[in-house]
Amino acid sequence: MKKIIVIIGGGLSGILTAYLLKQKNYSVTILEANSRLGGRILTKKTLGTSTELGATWLWKYNTQLIKLCKELNIKLFPQYMNGDAMFEAIDSKNPQRFTLPKNQEISYRISGGTIEIINRLIANLNTNEIKLTEKVKYINYNNNCYSVKTNTNTYEADIVISTIPPQLLSKSILFSPKLPEDIITIANKTHTWMKDAIKFSVGYITPFWRDQKLSGAGFSNIGPLTEVYDHSSYNDCSYALAGFISTEFTNEDKEVRQIKVIDQLVKLFGKEALQIKFYEEKLWSNDINISLPSSDYVSPHENNGHFIYQKPIFNNNFYIGGTETSKEYGGYMEGAVYRAIEIVNQIQKAQV
Repeated sequence: MKKIIVIIGGGLSGILTAYLLKQKNYSVTILEANSRLGGRILTKKTLGTSTELGATWLWKYNTQLIKLCKELNIKLFPQYMNGDAMFEAIDSKNPQRFTLPKNQEISYRISGGTIEIINRLIANLNTNEIKLTEKVKYINYNNNCYSVKTNTNTYEADIVISTIPPQLLSKSILFSPKLPEDIITIANKTHTWMKDAIKFSVGYITPFWRDQKLSGAGFSNIGPLTEVYDHSSYNDCSYALAGFISTEFTNEDKEVRQIKVIDQLVKLFGKEALQIKFYEEKLWSNDINISLPSSDYVSPHENNGHFIYQKPIFNNNFYIGGTETSKEYGGYMEGAVYRAIEIVNQIQKAQV
């Protein structure tokens, strides 16, 4: 009989899992708490410019992700790094200009934005297989059957796959029977990728930094921005600078962060940085569909790929997935892809 599978989370790992399972004739339903798909992939289009406020780069050693992009006919282009970079060491000195190493690892971006991966995957799914604004509240397992209750509906399933961050899974969903205590302990000490990040993007009419033979890359020890890069489109028809803001500025208002970021861009690249088209940012710690407030410190990538996530529970029909559970590149897009493939293979073997 065709197995009915519910997938919690409509990010890259959840959608890819559904895509792969459907190819193998399983019945799939994705439950996504947000009103959009993509999870920590967030491509925003403002005034004709697409910029990434979430996952952005991949590298040649991300073999599974690159293979997926080829399968979906998605084109990659190298991150623009032609020219010098700027560096701020201390507040009392002017930024220093330095030459980037020529043998540095090339990072790549996705033509049309990272959201293209999501868009091309869901093109292979039916609309009734994707449920938005369905936040899972309660999961009951009884007689080899799951009852998954959301804020609005109840879904029955033979197999459930969670692709949301483990810490969010343990803190936001009630289980009957309860999750095993060892899983709860590790889940609450598993770092959630992007949860502390503040990403920004500033649009411009021209790439004025290139006229100065600058790459658009900048690094700072004093903030607010810690890193900035050229974020222009693959065909150079729109231009932007984008990067990360220090978490020290998390409690500032967006307007305050914007003023400070633009001031710092002026210090790095000159007064032309004042002539902005737009300013966008994403404060990921405010996204309750990614993480919940916590006073406990978890170090970056802590317990990502932990062995406890590798074996299904509840009679081997509940899988804990998502990038944080991947043994390879946990906490990155490559990890999300790797784990989706791994879980689908596990399900296939279990049905033989």
